[in-house]
Amino acid sequence: MKTRRHFLAGLTTAAAATFTQTLRAAPDPKKDVVIGHGDHRYKVIKDWVTPGQGRHHPILNCHEMVQVKDGRLFMVGDHWDNQMLVYKPDGTILESWGSAWPGGHGLSLSRENGEEFLFVTDSGLWKSGGSGYRQTGRVVKIDLAGREIFSLSHPMSVGAYEPDQFFNPTETAVAPNGDIYVVDGYGSNFVLRYDHKGKFISRFGGKEGVPEQERLNNAHGIEIDRRQGDDKATVLVTSRADHCFRRFSLEGKYIETIEVPGCKVCRPVISGQELYAGVCWSVDPVRNKLPQNPSGFTVILDAAGQVISAPGGTNPTYEEGKLKPLQQAQPIIDHGHDVCVLGNGDLIVCQWNAFQTYPIKLEKV
Repeated sequence: MKTRRHFLAGLTTAAAATFTQTLRAAPDPKKDVVIGHGDHRYKVIKDWVTPGQGRHHPILNCHEMVQVKDGRLFMVGDHWDNQMLVYKPDGTILESWGSAWPGGHGLSLSRENGEEFLFVTDSGLWKSGGSGYRQTGRVVKIDLAGREIFSLSHPMSVGAYEPDQFFNPTETAVAPNGDIYVVDGYGSNFVLRYDHKGKFISRFGGKEGVPEQERLNNAHGIEIDRRQGDDKATVLVTSRADHCFRRFSLEGKYIETIEVPGCKVCRPVISGQELYAGVCWSVDPVRNKLPQNPSGFTVILDAAGQVISAPGGTNPTYEEGKLKPLQQAQPIIDHGHDVCVLGNGDLIVCQWNAFQTYPIKLEKV
């Protein structure tokens, strides 16, 4: 009979193949690789986390990362004993903890009256060997020490879902007034809205029964876009299978689609006037045939929704106002899952299904 540890040892949090290869060799530090375009070019530092730290802080997948005001970087993953890793900006791992979110997937930062809190999203999806496991997901609010403040109600308990609708959330975002938005990206593809105390308000989106141009198909990520001011804030939601982001009002009214052709983008991350996102897969006829389909990179969009750089990807080219489909240009990032933008413009890229490797640093040049 298998033990729980043997069972969990094979888990990943998305419905895809598990790890079948050994860890990659450390990159050659003497060889500088620069990726990106225009004013957003970066030196690749694959050994941002120096070798040897994994002995005490093992990982499976690196899912999402945020930086708190004292500079620490919190990253959620799906290792059975180390679902939260805390880093210094230089890549030193300070601590790792957490065993309550085996499907650890989403991590969002909330600042409230001078205090900082984290929203952790457990998608409820696991993978072991050739079999997949689906449980109901959940979202919890914790402090920076890992103490749980509250969890959000399951949508069925508040009448938002029927019993046959899956709830496998992937991400959260917090509005200026404290409302909490949850995307059910691996479940029923709705956006669920709660108030700052966790009381359910409404839902919108979905994949079925809505016009095609506003459907959410693998609603993987979400962000509150405050670039025009808090009074004009909107909700950006990833429709990953449709290679785009959809913009909604805070009340859920569809506004527009921002297309990123060729790119299965993850959550949108806004820093300054730019939008950053990991690309988990791209449309690449060569790399799509390789085991695990390692065809990812990252994208950077300006405030007008134009892709201005694709670090690791092909040069963004527009013809008659339309972006030509992007694909991987350099095999640096296998599956870009999240981008954390540091204050100096450097990027930390978290990867899913990347042979149990730590995040990659992209140092701006």
